[in-house]
Amino acid sequence: MENRLKHYREAQGWSQGELARRLGVSRQTINAVETDKYDPSLPLALRMARLFGVAVPDLFIDDWEPEE
Repeated sequence: MENRLKHYREAQGWSQGELARRLGVSRQTINAVETDKYDPSLPLALRMARLFGVAVPDLFIDDWEPEE
């Protein structure tokens, strides 16, 4: 799942550590999400979206298409 977390974080001028502090997670978690090594839980994705004032689909792009 692709994400735009880094874009929104940098637009705020926050480091990964600052974003992690605001969300109550580790900096390693933020790095793993930004590099697509980890998909956040739904509660964490919702907190991220709320923090940036956007909808979850604005942060995370799911390119999955159902088979016909």
